[in-house]
Amino acid sequence: MQDGETGTDWREDVYTVLKSHGVKHVAYVPDAGHSTAIRLAEADNEMHSVVLTTEEEGIGYLAGAWLGGERGALLMQSSGAGNCMNTLGLVSNARFPFLTLVTMRGDWAEFNGWQNAMGQATEKALNMMGVLTWRADEAKDVVPLVHGAASMAFNGDAACAVLLGQRLIGEKKWVK
Repeated sequence: MQDGETGTDWREDVYTVLKSHGVKHVAYVPDAGHSTAIRLAEADNEMHSVVLTTEEEGIGYLAGAWLGGERGALLMQSSGAGNCMNTLGLVSNARFPFLTLVTMRGDWAEFNGWQNAMGQATEKALNMMGVLTWRADEAKDVVPLVHGAASMAFNGDAACAVLLGQRLIGEKKWVK
């Protein structure tokens, strides 16, 4: 097997694990690192994919989905995690399951210095807001970490994040 338990690319594995956990809503701000999962969610008639203007909107959307009896996940980039800090108070006070997958920027071979500050602070900031975090830097870790985080979120009403490291995603290059 190539990249984990399913034998597919880790990018497809993200979608497959979400689907296996009954996720019906995928909220996201467009991101190249999540593009495969987004494309697959958009093509799935049983899944609602919602494009956000800013990441914190996804937290309220997922709260509403949960109140309606359905599961969801927020796909975002580490820079977007900074936008969510205040809104994560809703997760801790309302105690609903929260699952987010965060593609990392600013933590390895980053060409854009503006990404570095939040890239270095993402995990600590999420932890300070009560979100449990796990980090995948190798493809073989994606399936077990996303599965474990989804299980803890949906079965234990926890706030969970899987950080998809920049080494996993690949080095971004400045295109001139």
